Amino acid sequence: MEFLLSLGRGFTSSDAFWMWAILAAQVVSVAIIAERSIALFVNRKINQKDLSKAIAEDIKGGNLDKALRRSLQLSAKEPLGVVASAGIQAAIDMGGKEEIQLKMDEILLEENTRIEKRIGFLAMFANVATLIGLLGTITGLIHSFAGIANANPVEKAAILSNGISLAMNTTAYGLLVAVPALIMYAVLQNRASRLTEDLNKAALNLFIQLGFHYAPVSDKKERSLV
Repeated sequence: MEFLLSLGRGFTSSDAFWMWAILAAQVVSVAIIAERSIALFVNRKINQKDLSKAIAEDIKGGNLDKALRRSLQLSAKEPLGVVASAGIQAAIDMGGKEEIQLKMDEILLEENTRIEKRIGFLAMFANVATLIGLLGTITGLIHSFAGIANANPVEKAAILSNGISLAMNTTAYGLLVAVPALIMYAVLQNRASRLTEDLNKAALNLFIQLGFHYAPVSDKKERSLV
């Protein structure tokens, strides 16, 4: 903030507008970085595949009620619990393999979207900060050249160099905002991909167990008739 204020003292009101616009992009990007870092690094762990093993053992043992209770307990903290409970409930209702898959895929889509939300905005704000910085520089140069039109020839060089120096600060500040935002975008995107992959593998493991051990209602009736 002190950096921005010190620069703002030398800017015209038009030039200062671009600096405040870049500051707004910085504030929003920092807020997204903080919120997503806590959500993906503190609140989420890459352990969904390990958590699925206990549920898978219950399913193999034919203990669907126990598996459902375990999943519901997990659902308060872990996304796998929500996905697993949907699939297990479909298996209890004997909806068959397709229904189990559809139920689990529906919840998986929601959970994966929740993991990746707002990360894409970091790349956007990085680009916006850079472009606003360039736009501020261009408008600053325009004002500088317009300001020396009626100036004394002796003063023109000093006025022009001072104006160009101030105008370039908007580009510098835009890049100062953009670089950390892009770095954190890559870091958070990588973390989200790993979390999504872990959740998908765990869900696939449970789906295989449910699909293998529990046939559709129609198949069960045919087997009982035989």
